[in-house]
Amino acid sequence: MSPSAAAIKTITFPDRDLLEAVGPLPAGIRGAVWDFAAAPDGLDVADVDGVVLPYLNAGAVLGALSRAGNLKFVQAQTTGVDGIREAVGDGVAIASAAGVHAASTAELAVGLVLASLRGIDTAVRDQLEGRWRHERRASLADRRVLLVGVGGIGAEIAKRLLPFEVELTRVGTQARDDDEGHVHGADELVQLAGATDVMIVITPLTDATRGLINAEVLAALPDGALVVNVARGAVVDSDALTAEVVSGRLKCAIDVFDPEPIPADHPLWKAENALITPHVGGDTSAFEPRIVRLLQRQLEALSNGNEPQNLVHPGRIWG
Repeated sequence: MSPSAAAIKTITFPDRDLLEAVGPLPAGIRGAVWDFAAAPDGLDVADVDGVVLPYLNAGAVLGALSRAGNLKFVQAQTTGVDGIREAVGDGVAIASAAGVHAASTAELAVGLVLASLRGIDTAVRDQLEGRWRHERRASLADRRVLLVGVGGIGAEIAKRLLPFEVELTRVGTQARDDDEGHVHGADELVQLAGATDVMIVITPLTDATRGLINAEVLAALPDGALVVNVARGAVVDSDALTAEVVSGRLKCAIDVFDPEPIPADHPLWKAENALITPHVGGDTSAFEPRIVRLLQRQLEALSNGNEPQNLVHPGRIWG
């Protein structure tokens, strides 16, 4: 099936504010609101060709997509698209919001590293008790940083680390060389972990990366090493990480975890060497203007029968 024979004519948005921000829509594209709690606003669900998923809690609405029997295209507002293909089937094309969250997530990754190494989290707790406690802390300068993930966000993190004068080692799916130097393969993680002060995890969640940072990798890290996860919680073995952190051997600074939200009685909440943020990596002031620009580009491409950006699964149209 050619793109022109299967053009996306009707696409829904999760809320009216986003629809209005993206408009006016290109000629030939009709927009509507579908919040997935009820039927699309003023539209038969059978007429829905394309769907923009909500940014937050998208996983909770995936089951509703089965009601759109003629669905051809799903646009995520997140970089990760885990669970979407399973919900809609192989015939539906899926695009991510890769690039939209790169700057914000890279900022948080570096911020978590700095806050943990320099003891800013400890200083905040001390401030609440009016306690002045001077101690020598680790600097990010001269730290051996292992960056697990070399995609768009990984590249942005690497760029932001350069001014801090770190010793950076990058890990991808397979060993290779690129314009920035050598990329090690994931099969080298245990060996590389032994010479790491800070591990930053930013690889996508796939069948191959689920539990990639397992007990063996964590055990190979030196005492006092810091694990930073801004990817997906399930990339890191939660039980193994918790055991290492609660024991005091490792430190963690995490924006994601498995499960989310972290249960209120989970031991990580009380671990002094754990720093936790509630999955806010991409949710900043930079998000809205960047997602609007991406959606405008996507709709323009679809209206012309062209392939959209960030296509992670081609479906029937572009397969």
